[in-house]
Amino acid sequence: MTQRPNDDAKCSEVDVVLLAAPRGFCAGVEMAIKALAWMVRTFPAPVYCFHEIVHNKSVVKRFEQQGVVFVESISDVPHGSPIMLSAHGSAPEVVLAAKQQGRFVVDSVCPLVTKVHHEVKTRASKGYRIIYVGHEGHEEAVGTMAVAPDSIDRVETIEEVAALPNIDGAVALLAQTTLSHRDWSSVAEAVRVKYPQVWSPGKSDLCFATTNRQSALMEIASKCDTVVVIGSSNSSNTMALARLATDLGCKQVLRVNSEEEIPLNLSGTVGVTAGASAPEELVTLVLKRLNPENGVTEVRITTEDEYFPPPRNIRSLQQAVERAAKTMVGGAASLGTLIDDRSISASRVLEQLQSTA
Repeated sequence: MTQRPNDDAKCSEVDVVLLAAPRGFCAGVEMAIKALAWMVRTFPAPVYCFHEIVHNKSVVKRFEQQGVVFVESISDVPHGSPIMLSAHGSAPEVVLAAKQQGRFVVDSVCPLVTKVHHEVKTRASKGYRIIYVGHEGHEEAVGTMAVAPDSIDRVETIEEVAALPNIDGAVALLAQTTLSHRDWSSVAEAVRVKYPQVWSPGKSDLCFATTNRQSALMEIASKCDTVVVIGSSNSSNTMALARLATDLGCKQVLRVNSEEEIPLNLSGTVGVTAGASAPEELVTLVLKRLNPENGVTEVRITTEDEYFPPPRNIRSLQQAVERAAKTMVGGAASLGTLIDDRSISASRVLEQLQSTA
């Protein structure tokens, strides 16, 4: 339970809030945000990032305040500047261009996206025709398809599957990691009907964090008069949560960027969740705005303990800093690790960035 806040702008008729868990940052977002924060504190501004680091307006604005410049083309980056590639994954030619343009390049692609890139590359090299289920224009889909552009077809609907040609050779079925299970399942089944011998990975491409957030929402949605989904409109998994709440019959579904977008006339039971790129501080502000008479009940379906270490280039530089620091204080090289980013959350890192802005 939480104490009722004393802020002026708050709802007055909300009875209780059901808070879904897991919610908010996933392991891939945690890794990417901490990596970009490390670059901000290591290099003088500006640091350049290809595409938004994650799809969240609050996070992007926070980094812009720290001198990060988000670009849509590597050619917009001055030669010799530090560059980060976003968590959604980049096309091979973008990665190469960044290495040629930047003096220090960090690829913060989520390891789950890397897995799909590897699957595309491997299956294409074996002569498979790849059917990729993903959203048109989404950065992850664009980057994945660029791995083997001549061997892949993107589909998003059953109708698009029906329009695919007959394929005599081997066929593989892969997916954008941030799809909802509902977006994926019917289209995947249509592919399997059209191509009965289709190959698919033994372990689903769908992100475990996306699935967990949807399952947690399913646990509370039927009990709510209103569901609030925190996250930006260009976040695939956030929009999937909002659609899911609607599909589950919730009378009112609000997708908000911040607490300020929540109307003050809400009443009854309100469910709250957050997309995988939304920081916990936004959840806290939303709860204060809702001001539930009978407090907040967290409904947790599982505990996530997945951890993705910093990108390789950052780990190498951190190790060099550690060795230098140990030497300066007369320590032995065998001394324990000085830097352990598991001990601090990405939400806390963002708060510290704001305090030093």
